[in-house]
Amino acid sequence: MSAVSRLSVNVNAVAMLRNRRDLPWPSVAGLAAIAMEAGAKGITVHPRPDERHIRKTDVFELAELIEERFPNKELCLEGYPSPDFMKLVEEARPEQVLFVPDDPDQTTSDHGWDFSKDIGLLETAIAAAKEWAVTVSLFCNPDPADPDHAARIGAERIEIYTGPYGACYDTPDLAAKELDKIAATAKAAKAAGLGVNAGHDLTVENIPALLQRAPFIREMSIGHGFTADALVYGFAESVRRFRTAMGEL
Repeated sequence: MSAVSRLSVNVNAVAMLRNRRDLPWPSVAGLAAIAMEAGAKGITVHPRPDERHIRKTDVFELAELIEERFPNKELCLEGYPSPDFMKLVEEARPEQVLFVPDDPDQTTSDHGWDFSKDIGLLETAIAAAKEWAVTVSLFCNPDPADPDHAARIGAERIEIYTGPYGACYDTPDLAAKELDKIAATAKAAKAAGLGVNAGHDLTVENIPALLQRAPFIREMSIGHGFTADALVYGFAESVRRFRTAMGEL
C-alpha cells in the first residue's frame, strides 16, 4: 500500500457539462479541488482549439489552484504541439505536458505517435517544454518498439494508450491479449529509463489486472470512466474507489 497516488483525474467531461449552459457550474476548478482533497495526485486537461470542453481560462484557474492550495499536486496539459498549444504550455507552466497526435476534430485521443514521420515536430516541442522546466510525456501505442523512439528524442515519460484494453470489458480473452501488449510496452519503457503512465478507458474493474502486470506505472490519467463512476458515487468517493483499485488504500 502507498500513500502516494497514481490517479490524475481528467476533468474534460466536467467542462463539457458546464458548457451546455452559460453558467459557471459545475465548476471545473471546484471539482478538481474535491478530487485532490480526496487524494488524487493531480489533474489532467486536454484543451481543444475550439474549447468545446476545457477553456484556456480553465487551464489558468487550475494552475493557480494547484500553486496556491495544492503545491504537492500536479497539473498535466494534454494536446497536439501546435503553436497555440505550445504558447499555452509556456504561459501556464504545468508540471507535465502530454503531447498527443490528435487532429483538432477528434472526439478523443485514440492512437499514439507515428515515430517514423513525427520526430522533427516532437523534437522541437520537447526542447521548448524542457526550456520551460515542464516534464514531457508522449502518447504511445501499446507497442514495445515505441519507448526507445520516445527516449531517443528526449521524452522523460510515455503514456501508453490503453483504449483497446478498456474496450474489451466484456471479452476477457481479448483483454488478456491487449494487456500483454501494454505490459510489454511498459517494461520496454522502464528499460529505456522512461517514466510509465497509462490512460484511456481505465476503470475500477480493469485497473487491478493492469497493475499486477506493470506495478511500476507511476500515473493513470482517467476521465470518462472516472466521471461515469462519480455520477453514481460522487467525486470524492470515486477518488477513493479508484485509489483502492490501484492498491493505494
